[in-house]
Amino acid sequence: MDREVGTYRRQGFGAALELKAPVGLLIVDFVNGFADPAVFGGGNIPRAIACTVPLLQHARARGWAVAHSRIVYADDDADHNIFSLKVPGMLTLKEDSPASAIVPELAPQAGELVVRKTVPSAFFGTGLSAWLAQRGVQTLVVAGAVTSGCVRASVVDAMSYGLRALVASDCVGDRAQAPHDASLFDMEQKYAAVMPRDQALAALDAL
Repeated sequence: MDREVGTYRRQGFGAALELKAPVGLLIVDFVNGFADPAVFGGGNIPRAIACTVPLLQHARARGWAVAHSRIVYADDDADHNIFSLKVPGMLTLKEDSPASAIVPELAPQAGELVVRKTVPSAFFGTGLSAWLAQRGVQTLVVAGAVTSGCVRASVVDAMSYGLRALVASDCVGDRAQAPHDASLFDMEQKYAAVMPRDQALAALDAL
């Protein structure tokens, strides 16, 4: 890994990303199905959910804009797409499916946006970007599952929309450790700031 890091540094990747207020929080797909190893979960996802509880409490106490995402397909599968072709089990995530419900410990409160999506990114084909822009958000803290999938896709789109993404590294999880670690490395080199929750909160409180 040291050899790879050296290559990235020589090529100018991994520059520090200045954080700016206002701050928002996006919690990606922390739903029952991704919390359950028998469905779509496993790995370090349960730990990431537990770590996100204080993060969400902090965001609410500071008055940040808070958004959540869920994967929700139509009851008749009319929106069946390439994502569900690759992962057919995703079609079980319906509006009223317990597996698609946000975990109770992170349940949204009034005024928090809940984005329904059928693809990995919480931005693609949704109103999330406009909702964050209306609230002036410049730095978007990201938590959720899975690191190598919907989290990474959402972070790339956040950057593309001009947001400064900050991935709370212990508040994102994946069903396998290797893609989790590789995705954190990749996002930090190209698209986002990446740091543990407490370090991130200290940096944001200092703004």
